[in-house]
Amino acid sequence: MATLPGDVVTRHRVTIDDYHRMAAVGILGADDRVELLDGEVFDMSPIGSLHAALVRALARWLAEVAGERAIVAVQDPLRLDGASEPQPDITLLHPRSDFYASAHPGPADAILIVEVAETSLAYDLGVKVPLYARHGIPEVWVIDAATRTTHRFLNPTAEGYAEQCAVPAHGPLGCAALGGTSRSLAAILPWPSDQGS
Repeated sequence: MATLPGDVVTRHRVTIDDYHRMAAVGILGADDRVELLDGEVFDMSPIGSLHAALVRALARWLAEVAGERAIVAVQDPLRLDGASEPQPDITLLHPRSDFYASAHPGPADAILIVEVAETSLAYDLGVKVPLYARHGIPEVWVIDAATRTTHRFLNPTAEGYAEQCAVPAHGPLGCAALGGTSRSLAAILPWPSDQGS
């Protein structure tokens, strides 16, 4: 049905409780790749092999760098508020002895969020980064899998991130909260041409 000029269309917003009930009763299946952002359920892009490899390589490197100073969560829910529960590719969390068994971590628990974009670069930059800024996530990386360019965001404000830069594949990349340890994406997961094949 088409919307005519002058019609008012109201979206029905979904809360996190509604979202979890939808999963419990089978409206959302166990294999559905979805996430809740600002009260709307979004389909997530399928995970390609390059996307998966980058996530695995980054998770291993961040775990080595962080040691006991942080928990590396891979594609786990992060409860931002009552209407948003994204599942970032990687979230670096403040350490807790229970590993967040009692409840999903919230924005104050996150040190770094990493999103790897194979087909979702515009969505990650235009929808998820502003959402993370509004909730005070201190640092966000959005990695363009095709070029291995990392869009790095620091110092969140209500309007977005005060600092942003693009780090090329061979440029140094490091989490501000973990100090001076940095490495390039090309070194973390070399291109086939970098390996001599």
